[in-house]
Amino acid sequence: MGKKVKFLEINDQVQKLLDADMDNVSARRSAREAFKQTQLSIDHCLFKIPYDGVKMKESYELNSRGLEIFSKSWLPETSPPKALVCFCHGYGDTCTFFVEGIARKLASSGYGVFAMDYAGFGLSEGLHGYIPSFHKLVDDVIEHYSKVKEYPEFRTLPSFLFGQSMGGAVALKVHLKQPDSWTGAILVAPMCKIADDMAPSWLLTQVLIGVAKVLPKQKLVPMNDFTAMAFRDKKKIPLATYNVIAYKDKPRLGTALELLRTTQEIENELQEVSLPLIILHGKADVVTDPSVSKALYEKARSSDKKLNLYDEAYHSLLEGEPDEMILRVLGDIISWLDDHTKSVPTD
Repeated sequence: MGKKVKFLEINDQVQKLLDADMDNVSARRSAREAFKQTQLSIDHCLFKIPYDGVKMKESYELNSRGLEIFSKSWLPETSPPKALVCFCHGYGDTCTFFVEGIARKLASSGYGVFAMDYAGFGLSEGLHGYIPSFHKLVDDVIEHYSKVKEYPEFRTLPSFLFGQSMGGAVALKVHLKQPDSWTGAILVAPMCKIADDMAPSWLLTQVLIGVAKVLPKQKLVPMNDFTAMAFRDKKKIPLATYNVIAYKDKPRLGTALELLRTTQEIENELQEVSLPLIILHGKADVVTDPSVSKALYEKARSSDKKLNLYDEAYHSLLEGEPDEMILRVLGDIISWLDDHTKSVPTD
């Protein structure tokens, strides 16, 4: 299990729920239910954004693989959404914490935002942090968002993929499987290649590949302190501990190898990317390699593409930067969406 954190603002009963083994989804759901008001009240600019006029809905639904998937939506309350934004979260994450603040901002700007927890992450069923097949994870995402886009009230709206970190890889894979189904994509620090500082050495990788054949679920992959490497604003690092259902243990062998394999595939598929896209990446990111975002921008077949590189910024552009950078990046995303919904016919 990851390192346990004691929270002074909760009672012993709630703390006990947070200290439970999160491998089982029931423990994650109990912890989130007991802690959600506390975690969404932290001193972070994402949770200070006004969201009056935003209606939210949470749901669970069995997918075609028999897994119960958690999803959430944020919609403008008084007017139809200008477009749909379908969110793909990062490795270890959930759509119930920092994503909440991002989604509120987008919905307040007129967009319908939909998010889901992948199988094995957040509030969705599955062994915590385990990705036996990245292709099946992508298929789960396609299945869920295809249903959303088929709702009668949304069928004629533009639809955008929004991928953060590993979610950027998910979004790209969704697009490559559905090349004509999306209006565009927003990729924030996309995991097109794991940075050298984060990836195991070649020799260790060969050892891990051998061990993974018999122990794919074991938490054995060495990893540096992710938050310290991803957050530039050191005052925000303690706030990441409030994401109590995030996966924070060492990566499972099978998961790590799926991520390495996926990034190797994507590096060879950059020229097949054909939809309008904006890529946003911190120049000082040591988690996912910004040079590969540059390569994606240069090689993508898209005629409509934009690359925003931010000086001195780290990996977590929307969570771990100084407030002014977070708000700047959000503003850049919303401006791009606005530009790409003005000219799109709705019927």
